[in-house]
Amino acid sequence: MSWREDAKRRAAVEAVKHVKDGYIVGLGSGSTVEYAIKELGSAISTQELDVLGVPTSYHTMMIAVENGIPLTSLDENPELDIAIDGADQVDFNLNMIKGGGAALTREKIVDSAARQLVIIVDETKLVETLGKNCPVPIEVLPFASSRVMRRVRDLGGKPAIRKTAGKVGPLITDNGHFILDVDFGPIKDPQKLESQLKLIPGIVETGLFIGMADIVYVGCKTGFKILKRGKS
Repeated sequence: MSWREDAKRRAAVEAVKHVKDGYIVGLGSGSTVEYAIKELGSAISTQELDVLGVPTSYHTMMIAVENGIPLTSLDENPELDIAIDGADQVDFNLNMIKGGGAALTREKIVDSAARQLVIIVDETKLVETLGKNCPVPIEVLPFASSRVMRRVRDLGGKPAIRKTAGKVGPLITDNGHFILDVDFGPIKDPQKLESQLKLIPGIVETGLFIGMADIVYVGCKTGFKILKRGKS
């Protein structure tokens, strides 16, 4: 196991310690969160924890089922006790870029429904300024993609429709939409950019997660560090 994978695993173990008996847990998507899902499944088995999970993607749903985590939905439980998720970048104000796994819309919905959002990353994801060497994923209606790309360029972005290996044409999200990966360069004001993007018709959701995280566990080459909202 590489140091990054080991760092993510250690951060995931710490994050799962926040889960208490009886909790409804939002389950993010991505390789880092898979460690948390496996750890939570182990806790259910060995500690007899009674918890339910709300997955943010079909992939997460399948991983959760494989690890014995009973599932529920936001229809049945619109308020969650906690959500555990990953991120592509996190700044020291705990703002994030997410969406590398194309699940950003469902992740933002589930994460916003939780009373506590715990993020797990390795230390390479921690940055001073969002956007450097990391595009902002934006989920868009296919019908509006050309128009959205034009409007995004007006904001200084360089958009590209995401494609994926093994499939001809654009990647299609679990919601039936396209993903634009937009290079804005270093983002001086993530909140302003988020507001500007959300005003563009055809944009379903952006990968800018502003002011949402409560705790970030950062896995390092040795050990881990904790960032908390207002204390970072």
